[in-house]
Amino acid sequence: MEKKVNAQASNVAWKGKKVLGSHEGTIDLKDGKFQLENDQIVGGEFVMDMTSITVTDLKGDDKAGLEGHLNSDDFFGVDNYPTSKLVITSVAKKDDGTYGVVGDLTIKDQTHPVTFDLDWSDNTATTKLTIDRSKYNVRYNSGSFFSGLGDQTIYDNFDLNVELKFQ
Repeated sequence: MEKKVNAQASNVAWKGKKVLGSHEGTIDLKDGKFQLENDQIVGGEFVMDMTSITVTDLKGDDKAGLEGHLNSDDFFGVDNYPTSKLVITSVAKKDDGTYGVVGDLTIKDQTHPVTFDLDWSDNTATTKLTIDRSKYNVRYNSGSFFSGLGDQTIYDNFDLNVELKFQ
């Protein structure tokens, strides 16, 4: 059985941190579905619209400038990589309503495994993920690859808070 996600009603929020602060915003889910057997999650696939990256903590020229930079090849290169994908590869029920999930996350044609807990209810699934951007060739101002950045360093990990609503 397939349980389709309502992409328009779902929310994916991101937060990236740097030495002197942080920025946050949203990104749109393009499509998503869970595979179920006997009312238990056994798989799924989710596609993110990378061209929809928005910044919510800035306004005006600062907002437009950061959004443009996130869309550029320095970060997500959305002209060449307009989508990212998560494919669930295994699921283990941990307790009532919580699943341990392993999936393959693809960003900029780089695929790496991620693990996270997923909280499930009748109409909603939520999770928090921490992603190491450097694994996906997103290395701009990364202290792991460049020395002498000082207070311009952007940390490799960024957080995603995901709330999926079902149709």
